[in-house]
Amino acid sequence: MANLINIKKGLQIPLLGASEEVLRGRVTSEFVRICPEDFHGITPKLAVKVDERVKAGTTLFYAKDHPEILFSSPVSGVVAEIERGEKRRILNIVIKADKEIEYEDFGVKKVSSLSPEDVKQSILDAGIWYLIKQRPYDVVAVPGKDPRDIFVTGFDSAPLAPSYDFILEGQETDLQAGLDALAKLTNGKVYLSISTKTKSKALREAKNVVVTEFNGPHPAGNVGVQINHIKPVNRGEVVWTLNAMDAVLIGRLFNSGHVDLTRTVALSGSEVKQTGYYKILVGAELNSIFKGNVTEGISLRYISGNPLTGRRIDGNGVLRAYDSQVTVIPEGDDVHEVFGWASLSPKRYSSGGTYLKHNRKYRLDARLLGGPRAIIVSNEYDKVFPMDIFPEQLIKATLAFNIDKMEQLGIYEVAPEDFALCEFVDTSKLEIQRIIRAGLDLLRSEME
Repeated sequence: MANLINIKKGLQIPLLGASEEVLRGRVTSEFVRICPEDFHGITPKLAVKVDERVKAGTTLFYAKDHPEILFSSPVSGVVAEIERGEKRRILNIVIKADKEIEYEDFGVKKVSSLSPEDVKQSILDAGIWYLIKQRPYDVVAVPGKDPRDIFVTGFDSAPLAPSYDFILEGQETDLQAGLDALAKLTNGKVYLSISTKTKSKALREAKNVVVTEFNGPHPAGNVGVQINHIKPVNRGEVVWTLNAMDAVLIGRLFNSGHVDLTRTVALSGSEVKQTGYYKILVGAELNSIFKGNVTEGISLRYISGNPLTGRRIDGNGVLRAYDSQVTVIPEGDDVHEVFGWASLSPKRYSSGGTYLKHNRKYRLDARLLGGPRAIIVSNEYDKVFPMDIFPEQLIKATLAFNIDKMEQLGIYEVAPEDFALCEFVDTSKLEIQRIIRAGLDLLRSEME
């Protein structure tokens, strides 16, 4: 029987627009865009040129510092454009996709018969190693650093989060193959975290893993919280992390011999007329699921991911590499209120006691509702931060870039997403996730 861990601190934000558990269809697009900036911690070096033909699984670029880490194309077609920004930084690799996908053949392989090195090399050769991240620093895992343990999260507790039970239906074999492959990559253990609400047998009865059950509000589904409660990361240790959907993509590689980066994606948000799930390739344009299916006449915020940690895109944006959720909420820049924050409207939501509590879902927009100011010591972070870490002190140490203090306060365990709720409740209006990300990057450059 799985161990049970109760998470008491946190906050479940009651947003309108949860995705209905119905598969609406498959999304295809003429052009697919791969964004190297999705893969934090790597400097991309191109392996293709404009007008070059590629197959699904062909290497598009690789990491400059670790050339064994390849990044493959999700579709077959012709490289139409290399979009660049300042200092010739690669923004997007645009591929004009074929109507019928042609795959590179990596060969069907039985994981149980492979050595650990064969498993690692197979994932690297296929260009999907980026699915595995590492702590510390929350970057693409370095293949040469053996992980103490691997942590797989089997549920998501973020606002409007997709149902892993629904997504994993019909993908049980690939999930187990992915978990088997991960078990070969560490001399430690593979920890699989599930929710008390998880119904999927594929998760509850998974083999070659240690299953731990979590109960409580967001951020119980964050892998950082799970690591902190199961087996924290100490200085000098490395652990690898990913979610169950990423494990499915790895298992699919071994079972089919192909790189198939199709994700089952939840379309959610208060401004979506018909929510549901779609089969979407990484990098595919999303305008077809937005057209005629979102509120008209107001300014909208399109997000690849969830409202707390997702990446802002436009109406013609694409599905980003790690996301299994797309959200649409009001932008709020066209809203003008007479009394502002002093309004007692029942439509107002507060995580504290500013407004009366109502047993309802809220249509929240993307406004900051205030300007940046000095950090206000109010214990508000501690109420929503369930890790054995002092968040306020860690944020201050990170701003000052006091390495000794950062290490003492647990910087090696955290990622920006772990501070998303702190940012949400913050009366100081600090960009806490950006602060932590900058601190981790600086620390990595100093320590490595």
